Amino acid sequence: MATRNDPRAMMVDLLLEKVAQDPFPSNTMMDLIEALIAPDEVPAYAAVLMAKIRDDAFPSTSMIKRVVELT
Repeated sequence: MATRNDPRAMMVDLLLEKVAQDPFPSNTMMDLIEALIAPDEVPAYAAVLMAKIRDDAFPSTSMIKRVVELT
């Protein structure tokens, strides 16, 4: 979570929460996260996506590709 008064970090946190809660997060939200994310925030984002992949019987190929691109 954003601990400082940084609008960029606060928006990343907000979008991460939305993506984590939504069973089918929009590509737009994930694109915005990827445009705004700082290197130290990548592990949290990757963890959210990997949890979605793990919990889905038929995970989205595009979500898997997003995680691969983060590595």
